[in-house]
Amino acid sequence: MSAEAALATGQLLLEAGEGGQAIESFRMAARAGDPRGLTMLGRAAERGWGMGPDVRQAAGWYRRAAAGGDPWAMFNLADLHLRGEGVPRDPVEAMRLYADAARGGLLQALNMLGVLTETGAAGPPDAGAALTYYTASAEGGDPWGQFNLARLLVAADRLPEALDWLDRALGCHLSGFHAAVADALAEAPHPELRRRAARARAQAAAPAATTAQDG
Repeated sequence: MSAEAALATGQLLLEAGEGGQAIESFRMAARAGDPRGLTMLGRAAERGWGMGPDVRQAAGWYRRAAAGGDPWAMFNLADLHLRGEGVPRDPVEAMRLYADAARGGLLQALNMLGVLTETGAAGPPDAGAALTYYTASAEGGDPWGQFNLARLLVAADRLPEALDWLDRALGCHLSGFHAAVADALAEAPHPELRRRAARARAQAAAPAATTAQDG
């Protein structure tokens, strides 16, 4: 079986609730030299798919996959460093890994670079850099990048542009996204923003959405 087929089989097995068998498929992909197999082994260890959760082991798999060039492994390892789970908490290392993932084409990493530069979590805050990162992520189609760009546009009194980006973001099918947006906008001062909050709340209550990629 090719690495591609092994990865696809593993994903189908995960969706069927067969975590243990899925792990064997991901191991097969890893043995065939595909770093995405290592990434999925890391995800299984982090989430407890077919095994007991072990975030330290997950970090090890991600590290190996990142060395093999997989952007999702870089992103997932960055998340662990940002939270200090399984590895030392190190926002600077997280930012380096997000940057590597972004260079690998991962839009979600551009959004996270925006978060870190906006908040100053890994150095001095830089609103201009955050705007640049969010814009690149948003223009590529990442809903969190679109939402965060909209936030900055609202703060800059550029409401029509912000509403356009919010409407684009709300068109996604990302699990958990709409509920988070509804909470964030619930107390917004502008009625158009509160209308988007109500729309997001209704979408969150609809049949469960599915994520695009789960690292």
